[in-house]
Amino acid sequence: MIALLAASSLSLSAPDLPRLPELRREPQITYVDRSGAVIGVRGGRFAPPVDLARLPAYVPAAFVSIEDRRFYEHAGFDPVGMARALVADLSSGKSQGASTITQQLARNLYLSADQTIERKATELMYAVQLERTYSKKQILALYLSRVYFGEGAYGIEAASQRFFNKPASKLTVREAATLAGILKSPTHYDPVDQPEKSAERTRLVLDAMVETGAISAGERAKALAAPPRVWTTAPTAPAQYFVDWLDGQTRAAVGAPKQDLVVETTLDLPTEIAAGDAAKAVTTRFAKQGVSQAAVVSLDGSGRVRAMIGGVDYAKAPYNRAVDAHRQAGSAWKPFVYLTAMEAGQTPELMVVDEPVTINGWSPRNFEPEFMGQVTLEQALAHSINTVAARLADQVGRENVAAVAHRLGIVSTVNTDPAMALGTTLVSPLEMAQAYDAFGNGGYRVAAYGIERIRTTGGQVLFQRRAAAPAQAILNPPLGEMQQMMRTVMASGTGTHAAIPGYDLAGKTGTTSDYKDAWFCGYTGGLVTVVWTGRDDATPMRRITGATAPSEIWRSFMVKALRRLPNGPIPPGPPPPLPVVPTPVATPAAPTDAAPQPTAAAPA
Repeated sequence: MIALLAASSLSLSAPDLPRLPELRREPQITYVDRSGAVIGVRGGRFAPPVDLARLPAYVPAAFVSIEDRRFYEHAGFDPVGMARALVADLSSGKSQGASTITQQLARNLYLSADQTIERKATELMYAVQLERTYSKKQILALYLSRVYFGEGAYGIEAASQRFFNKPASKLTVREAATLAGILKSPTHYDPVDQPEKSAERTRLVLDAMVETGAISAGERAKALAAPPRVWTTAPTAPAQYFVDWLDGQTRAAVGAPKQDLVVETTLDLPTEIAAGDAAKAVTTRFAKQGVSQAAVVSLDGSGRVRAMIGGVDYAKAPYNRAVDAHRQAGSAWKPFVYLTAMEAGQTPELMVVDEPVTINGWSPRNFEPEFMGQVTLEQALAHSINTVAARLADQVGRENVAAVAHRLGIVSTVNTDPAMALGTTLVSPLEMAQAYDAFGNGGYRVAAYGIERIRTTGGQVLFQRRAAAPAQAILNPPLGEMQQMMRTVMASGTGTHAAIPGYDLAGKTGTTSDYKDAWFCGYTGGLVTVVWTGRDDATPMRRITGATAPSEIWRSFMVKALRRLPNGPIPPGPPPPLPVVPTPVATPAAPTDAAPQPTAAAPA
């Protein structure tokens, strides 16, 4: 009754209505993948007002039908609806509410949700002022950009992407009704957690749409016969690790945004989703063996990040293990040792002996208890023999191995104790991907990056990445020799579980002696992918090696990722330098008696 009296008196007190506060909205930064698909938004909570012209007419109609069917007739409040709610309150003893869309917007823009008489009265006055200041379309556009749908989604665009993995402009009648139904209680009618209640509410919205003429009875029946696919988790959830990684870089490049920005990135969303699916599925399968986390980084030959997974569930654990976690590389480090040896003049065919060895009081052990005796260096790498790698690093110089690793892209400090040959250095998956990229792109050093361009929504370019001249990090023949040896790893060594028929693949498994970390690092022409598995508390897994969970994640991901790339061979790199042939040096002839002699000048 108080609300009714306040409403009826508004026309009398119109000159004294409070002025609307300034409408504020913090700028947002929208991140898009290489094809323009939105992968994340950072900054302000609310999106710009919805462009109603780009939505099917039934989308806004769904909200008007269920939330405020006299929206286009009232001046900010609905006396008829308020009277109906009052009667319902008196008969049921429960509050039915009677807020119009304009009132809801006023509360959203300027007020708290406190249930007080003062707040309700102010809400009514602000609603009238909104109607006097803005058109119905503007009010509805603002409303649809700010209402909360649960699951962290503010505004219809975010909700459409979250629940249906599509822009709001592509919503079906049933999907629009589902979203409109959520607003009464985002928790109670969540289509993910409460599918039955959501479906019941959706039918109510569809009935209201028929009653208001927004759709026909036939369209209602058709909508009910086509339940939508509701995504249990947001399809872009795995990409949030990548977006977090870029957000600081974006602000460092352009400063605090004063207007909405768009960041065009290198990520390929379908490839990212494939990486997230593979990491979650395989981690779940190996959970009984202690595998609880995984990280995946995939780069193209120029260092563009095509996929980055920093963990198996961003909502539960947003810590980015792909960038920020530094773990022992295990045997995935050995290619740096072998490359140093190749550059020192050794070859894959060189015979060495797998036998007990002690270096400065340290004696490495192999994964298998037996020694293999005489093997080639190629066989030693393929089977990841620790004794050979340790002796090799000692022979070529561990400082030289560290220098080679840094040259290829390792940025962490490299220890040079005898065990470094077996991968005791702490590295991130991102820097391992940088370093391995040189093996797969023709020998060039890359710096992984994710931002191509930053622009305003109006098109003004604030940042454009400029490609640097490629730096040759590995020459031939060492490059070709390493490619040959790492192909053998996948053909007949520890990496056979990762092999994919029909592709030119090479790589290396990595396992630490205590089973705390397991890796697979592999590549083909144009794409390198590094996978790590382990536990955040650094406790051991149960006999998880690089040939098990990491290899399965790598293979599962690459099978899908390679469908989006040309099937090309691994680039061989620059031709070997031609041998230097000494040029003969001509010697001057000795003088003879027949040589002409100087004569006196003739007299003038």
